[in-house]
Amino acid sequence: MADQAHFADQAMEYMGSLYSAALRMTRNPADAEDLVQETYLKAYRAFGSFKEGTNLKAWLYRILTNTFINSYRARKRRPEQTELDDVEELYLYRRLGGLEAVSAGRSAEEEVLEHFTESEVKAAVESLPEQFRMAVLLADVEGFSYKEIADILDIPIGTVMSRLHRGRKALQKTLHDFGMERGLVAPAIEAQ
Repeated sequence: MADQAHFADQAMEYMGSLYSAALRMTRNPADAEDLVQETYLKAYRAFGSFKEGTNLKAWLYRILTNTFINSYRARKRRPEQTELDDVEELYLYRRLGGLEAVSAGRSAEEEVLEHFTESEVKAAVESLPEQFRMAVLLADVEGFSYKEIADILDIPIGTVMSRLHRGRKALQKTLHDFGMERGLVAPAIEAQ
């Protein structure tokens, strides 16, 4: 059983990453601050039930995610207010695939991503349905394993894998369509 006196020492190091995740969830800095504050309050109150030696970060993310789902989901989303910090951390976009490499030493994805603006990448992520967006953000931005995501979202691992697959495919399609609009991708030639 964990001691609440050690809560601040152990849990405060995750505040920055929890705030970034909260900002991506709520799409509003004030709401993100409220969400993190509520998360830490709930975590502090429940810290006695935390099992020492288990993944504290995953435990905090589960509280954050559940608090968001229960408190913030019903609110109207506010467009153009999300800050996806460190877009370069979204290594998911390096996995787009399907494009030919343009120059030696650089992947095709790196060549294509060079042409996307931060706002276009944000828009692609934000266009995902919430259940897919949450799974993709937890996996590809926060770096959680499938099991950790399953624990955080309280869903089976198979559901995590399905949501990640579908979310990544939707991102791939959105970014591919944008690439076609910009002339970065040649249209497919129909078989005759």
